[in-house]
Amino acid sequence: MSESFNYISFGNRDYVEGAVDIIEMSRGRMFEYTPTDIEKRLEDLGPTSIAFLEKLPTFLCSEISRSGTAASMVVKYGRIENTTPGRKEVSTTFKTLIDFGDVEFADVDQARGLFGADGFQLYRTHWAVREGDVKEILAKLAQLKPELADAVAGPMEPDLAAGAAEPPPRTKNTIGVADSVEAFLQLLYGLPAKGSTETFFRGHEDERFELTPSLLRKWPDGAWQFMPNEHRLCKELLIAHYDEFQADQYCLDRLVRMQHYGLPTRLLDISGNPLVALFFACYGGPELLEVAGEVIVLRVSSDNVKYYDSDTVSCLANLSNLTYAQKSEIDLKLEIEAFNETGVALKLLHHIKSEKGFFEPRIVPDDLGSIVCVKAKQTNTRIKSQSGAFLLFGHEAALPESGQEGIEIARITIANKQHILDQLDSININATTVYPSIDRTAVHLRERYRQPTSPE
Repeated sequence: MSESFNYISFGNRDYVEGAVDIIEMSRGRMFEYTPTDIEKRLEDLGPTSIAFLEKLPTFLCSEISRSGTAASMVVKYGRIENTTPGRKEVSTTFKTLIDFGDVEFADVDQARGLFGADGFQLYRTHWAVREGDVKEILAKLAQLKPELADAVAGPMEPDLAAGAAEPPPRTKNTIGVADSVEAFLQLLYGLPAKGSTETFFRGHEDERFELTPSLLRKWPDGAWQFMPNEHRLCKELLIAHYDEFQADQYCLDRLVRMQHYGLPTRLLDISGNPLVALFFACYGGPELLEVAGEVIVLRVSSDNVKYYDSDTVSCLANLSNLTYAQKSEIDLKLEIEAFNETGVALKLLHHIKSEKGFFEPRIVPDDLGSIVCVKAKQTNTRIKSQSGAFLLFGHEAALPESGQEGIEIARITIANKQHILDQLDSININATTVYPSIDRTAVHLRERYRQPTSPE
């Protein structure tokens, strides 16, 4: 594994300048811009994850400031200890080893190159675990701050070799392997009964896939693929096909339709039918038939199951109407009254009132950062045939592989896919019934009735 370091950034320079002791980071900003494999191995913030983080060299920085073409940021090097995860925040004690003060760069690209950051990361309060050569970063900082060259060249604490430490392995609650429909159902029947919950399922044709909406997926290096352009994606599709959305009453209705047509959204498809999820875990190109699939079993607390007209759902869905800069202003740590007086809350309220004129100006910050299960309107045949529902992800929300409060997760590894597909087809679960559109039906029939190659 490459060398790693903590990169902790804050927009408020006063929080970084001078003497620094205890720092706090929102749970929602933890591990942004972290390579996805490392993020998934740390997301539980358990004792082994914290022990790994505390081994790493740490850079504490301000967000970058620009003046013409030049740029600057406050940079400190040190280590962290006494890291404590809370429900809303993670606190840690930062021990400064070298204070580089305000570091000036010729341009933003020079700062980006120093930390291997993309354009958004330098303007974002967050905690990342980055990959890079810490000695090289320190050497470049010494060139920019020659008066600190001796401090950089001296003995270092923590030991820079700690940057090569391995994060803990990924852990999944896998309850077994199914190589037939019978084996799959037997594993489901073996799950203990759970009251006050509803059970949903999701199938992945590759068990390595993440339980993440398409909007929130990242590149392997941890950079966002779509998230910074969420509002543009939605508005551009509305502009191009406005008539398609005329019947939609709520923002959620529009997101469901956008999801149906393949636009990245903050919705994650789930199903109330385990056999439909099993079909999805097996159905893919021929190259995936030998790849282990997975069915995720989600037991959702009844309190977390909402309907299409829920006020909480309106709040979360309308986040899609905010720009990335506006969403960056959201502070979920504020109390309800203080939060609703902020400019970004008033902008969000404006969008909510466009669909619910009676909505009271009392957005709950905790709700805004949640993940809820939504039973949407059955507006298209695909949702009906797939017994479809959705997980709707709120602001900076992420679903750990181990689940979270209100959403329990178990997994079943799927093998022998072709045999399972044949079994499902015998009980009329196939591409024609799961994807009830004429193009999908035609493809299914074409493959079903294709004649074998004539023998020579």
